[in-house]
Amino acid sequence: MQIDEIINYNKHNLNELSWSRACKDKLEAFGVLKLEEFLTMDALNKIASESEGGLTKAYFNPQSHNIYLRPSDPNFSEEHPRNYLVTSSKGCITDDQISAESPLKLLYHSSELQTFLKFVLGEESLHPYSDPLSSVNIHYARQGEELGWHFDNSAFAVTLMIKPANLGGEFEFVRNLRSSNSHDMAYSRVKDVLEEKVKPSKIVIKGGDLLLFRGLNSLHRVTPVKDHSVRHMAVLAYNQKPNVELSENARKTFYGRLN
Repeated sequence: MQIDEIINYNKHNLNELSWSRACKDKLEAFGVLKLEEFLTMDALNKIASESEGGLTKAYFNPQSHNIYLRPSDPNFSEEHPRNYLVTSSKGCITDDQISAESPLKLLYHSSELQTFLKFVLGEESLHPYSDPLSSVNIHYARQGEELGWHFDNSAFAVTLMIKPANLGGEFEFVRNLRSSNSHDMAYSRVKDVLEEKVKPSKIVIKGGDLLLFRGLNSLHRVTPVKDHSVRHMAVLAYNQKPNVELSENARKTFYGRLN
């Protein structure tokens, strides 16, 4: 497929500067940008079919982690927000399990998408991971599976919804809860979220929607899937510098292998 058969240019003209500026302004204002029906229907159907076929190869490794995605801090109790454990139980297939001819890969590597993302995100350059697993992943969440509350370690995330769950599997976030640059870890505010004293924002994401999200300082999660449907979502992972590998520990944890 050609890129104009993958991206829905009727709704999203990546080559139009005024449109790209409007996207950039929205991301800067809200910390999140949802581009509805970003894919053409033909591309979405093909990716959905490929994704369905990959489910049997997905690696599932349910795990507990704290919200900060850091080792436990002995200066705090286990129930303190710094060490409080949540569950992430989704599974995934890796870059090397997705065909190079998949519309998903063609989209990821396209200069059109990367030029648009660099402008909107304010990045000088974007690069794939140098390891064979981490650049493009498809995540799956079955009944009862979820992505627990956390802050990202990266400045931005780019995801593409392939197939949402019928019930549950909702993306929730609380924007700008902490300030990582000032080392404000927002323990009391995180506690309020955990105790449901703060109502998170929700975004309804449909198949074919592209989402840009700044999760470094915004607490977020995906709620458990509540029925027998399976949530399929692609993660398009870029680095700000070339020749970056996901750590061996992270690859073993998330993928069950190093290569």
